[in-house]
Amino acid sequence: MKNSFTIYTACLFLAAGLGLASCDKAPKGDKATITDEQQAANATGQTFVVDTADSKVRFIGHGVGKNHPGNFHLASGEVAVANNQITGGTFLININSLDVEQKEEMFQTKLKPHLLSGDFFDAGKFGTARFEITNVAPYEANSKDTSLVDGANYTVSGNFTLKDVTKNISFPARIDLDDNGLKAKANFDIDRRQWQMNYGNDKTLGDKFISETVNIELDLKAKKPNDVTAGR
Repeated sequence: MKNSFTIYTACLFLAAGLGLASCDKAPKGDKATITDEQQAANATGQTFVVDTADSKVRFIGHGVGKNHPGNFHLASGEVAVANNQITGGTFLININSLDVEQKEEMFQTKLKPHLLSGDFFDAGKFGTARFEITNVAPYEANSKDTSLVDGANYTVSGNFTLKDVTKNISFPARIDLDDNGLKAKANFDIDRRQWQMNYGNDKTLGDKFISETVNIELDLKAKKPNDVTAGR
């Protein structure tokens, strides 16, 4: 029983982005490029505020023959736009908002607290994660690089800070922008080890092995400040 509990816990942990996923196939997203921290973009122009109630950060971690999804809520977010181009933005993810999609009692009363403990996110010490845009450039698909996101039109790069470790991530996204706000969607994979998340990734563990790959799905909506306030 103890080994089973550890396997489920480790699988669920991998979800560290936002129905139950297939339990026999690993989720697949665009491969994100991860580099060292870069200088943040100089945000100028109109500021749009992320609608935290209508935005989603979903994640899926997977082990041998099992997937485990969950969600985080955004604590806040802003996107700056000038001349119909995104010039910058900052997003804060509330780690303590972790929602495990499996609603069985074991997942809710044992796995979730374990994930928030020092073994994993250490939410008492690191209550938020931060993503700060460093660049947004047009995305062009080719025969070797075609995004899984339908209609992907930009490559977004930003510094992602989790547990006091900052790395720059670049991934394709679809961004629809007009005078009233923007919508953005992305689906990509990251290597959790880049943020010193190493639990369970030793391949000698056999069927207890937990993949280092975490799938992140973003669905963000941002509006003018008055529009967000009016909608609540």
